[in-house]
Amino acid sequence: MSLIKVTIDNIEVEVEAGTTILEAARKIGGAVVPPTMCYYSKLEGSGGKCRSCLVKVAQGSAKDPRPMPKLVASCRTAAQDGMVVQNITSPEVMENRRAITEFLLLNHPLDCPVCDQAGECHLQDLSYEHGLADTQTEEERRTFHPIDIGDKIKLHMNRCILCYRCVMVADQLTDQRVHGVLGRGDHCEISTYITKAVDNDFSGNMIDVCPVGALTDRTFRFKSRVWFTKPFDAHRDCPKCSGKVVLWKKGDEILRITGRKDKYGELEEFICNDCRFEHKDEKDWVIEGPRKIERHSVISQNHYEKTSKPFIQGNKEKE
Repeated sequence: MSLIKVTIDNIEVEVEAGTTILEAARKIGGAVVPPTMCYYSKLEGSGGKCRSCLVKVAQGSAKDPRPMPKLVASCRTAAQDGMVVQNITSPEVMENRRAITEFLLLNHPLDCPVCDQAGECHLQDLSYEHGLADTQTEEERRTFHPIDIGDKIKLHMNRCILCYRCVMVADQLTDQRVHGVLGRGDHCEISTYITKAVDNDFSGNMIDVCPVGALTDRTFRFKSRVWFTKPFDAHRDCPKCSGKVVLWKKGDEILRITGRKDKYGELEEFICNDCRFEHKDEKDWVIEGPRKIERHSVISQNHYEKTSKPFIQGNKEKE
């Protein structure tokens, strides 16, 4: 496949033709990468809904250097040879991202102190970086009562941003989806059909792909803050999935089990419900070691894999 050159925030990168702007930015890494709330590289058809990844195309391509008239969704727009893209270098993009963040928080209950997703919530990260202290909205927020959509999953529709990730997981991993988006416009909501329970071998992955606290693990509910637990990579022989997971421990107790995620918060591999919910005994797992957590993450608080003796100028270590 032919290669093309794209410039994003004054950094040139070479990617395969057909690559989206977002994936090209991810190849560069760092602050150049636009935030995403609905796009998921492992889910076909995802993206284009939250608009948080909008960027400015200052030059369409080498053949047609005209800029695109409006901001475009980087997750759905293919990069072109010679394209020049502005993300954090564009004041227009940053102003738009603040507006999108405010829109995503429009009906959000802002209940981070009691939300199990706090500390690993993508909306929390987005609002911390781009959110405003005040809102311009005067209307009442729409509210829903939390419901159980199975014996292991709790749905808080108040927190949902309608990213459709959970629907796509059910469509693409299972034979029969029993939940989806009901209603239209401002009346949309995630729900099961005729209050039917979600029950399949991979339903727990809906919890992992949810970027907010709309879908949470009932077995972990209110047990601990995520930053009070310590994650360990572990694996087991499983006939249904790869068996590669993260064990979240507090002392010797395993409080919850999740799939392994990359630096963009996406699952490396989907895991089955047996691994996620039914094996919370340490003897069931081969523990590989502490999970590497990004330094700026709140989860890394007081978690040190290695410590080194501090160097004090003027003092020599005795041999």
